[in-house]
Amino acid sequence: MRQIIIIFLTCLFVSLSGLKAQSLVICDQCELKTIKEGIAVAQDHDTLLIRKGTYREFNILIDKPLTLLGVDSPVIDGQDKGEIFRIVSDSVTIDGLSIINVGTSYTSDYAAIRVVKSDHFAIRNVVLEKLFFGIYLERSNNGIVSNNKILGDAQDEYNSGNGIQLWYSKNVVVEGNIVQGVRDGIYLEFADNISISKNHSRDNLRYGLHFMFSNDDSYEDNIFENNGAGVAVMFSKRIKMERNIFRRNWGTASFGLLLKEINDAEILGNTFEKNTIGINVEGSNRINYLNNNFVENGWAVKIMGACYTNTFRNNNFIYNSFDISYNSKLNDNVFDQNYWSDYTGYDLDRDGIGDVPYRPVKLFSYIVNRSPETIVLLRSLFMDIIDFSEKVSPVFTPDKLADTRPLMKKKI
Repeated sequence: MRQIIIIFLTCLFVSLSGLKAQSLVICDQCELKTIKEGIAVAQDHDTLLIRKGTYREFNILIDKPLTLLGVDSPVIDGQDKGEIFRIVSDSVTIDGLSIINVGTSYTSDYAAIRVVKSDHFAIRNVVLEKLFFGIYLERSNNGIVSNNKILGDAQDEYNSGNGIQLWYSKNVVVEGNIVQGVRDGIYLEFADNISISKNHSRDNLRYGLHFMFSNDDSYEDNIFENNGAGVAVMFSKRIKMERNIFRRNWGTASFGLLLKEINDAEILGNTFEKNTIGINVEGSNRINYLNNNFVENGWAVKIMGACYTNTFRNNNFIYNSFDISYNSKLNDNVFDQNYWSDYTGYDLDRDGIGDVPYRPVKLFSYIVNRSPETIVLLRSLFMDIIDFSEKVSPVFTPDKLADTRPLMKKKI
């Protein structure tokens, strides 16, 4: 609903303000040959029609409400000299451009498109290649970043930037973008009421999506695949994470989802598949984990400590090396009616719920947490024996951490 309202208000504002606007054509054979010339002569709410061709320009300042519309994907080549577009006006739209060769700097975060202290902006259908930072929103609100393709070639974190970055921004929709080959695919810092949906963030050096100090945000129906790590959500509140896919985020320190100091969140209907760690949790409370699928991960859920009043219900834990890792004897988290592929209990009354509680924390996971090199003993007969003995008589693992009503069949 918030997304629909933002789009409606943006379109209404542009429509009302553009009643007296005109279109100016920019091309190699036209009277206006450069984008800077077009901006200089344009009146408020005009449209610049940029025809097919290559425009070697950078440091283009948009200081009035305008629409820049590309015809047949014109290319704006920054020639590695600096930032390309800087928007400092409300009501600016950039649509249908290809932007290449953003400058790289160790003192300035050059971006293909930077929006500064502006409202009611739209960045759509843009292709960015050979970039430093891609789209950078700075203290800008009530905008849309949609259907863009950001293709970086980052090799090292120290000399690469983020694909889409929001800093001190609110009420922004980030939808339908493809982001790959950058440092962080999407990065939020002090960004509230942000909707992130239907994006594909893959092959990035650090995170597919990274939150810091951002509240009341949602991300839904995204794919985070083959990144240094999938998604990191840190020091934030009231985040909704629904129907996302976290896949093949694999490495010695990798995970599908990292939660650090997160409170009052919803994690619903997501799929965590073939990650080193599905979810790595630390200092996070009052979180509902409902209807998620954990499939063939090293660790499905790794709880590092200080995590209280969380609920795991109706999740599928399928063929993970470890379903739950827990480093404390104390537990007040609820595990209820989950499906566990390792469960070997029975259901005499045939109600679909196992008659014997399932204890998902294995002694071997406790040992590996303390001595990682022991992972080489995984699948050994000795480990099976000590796991069985710990299950019968818990000594090292939390004796109250059990699913008392495990499902006999996986939740569809």
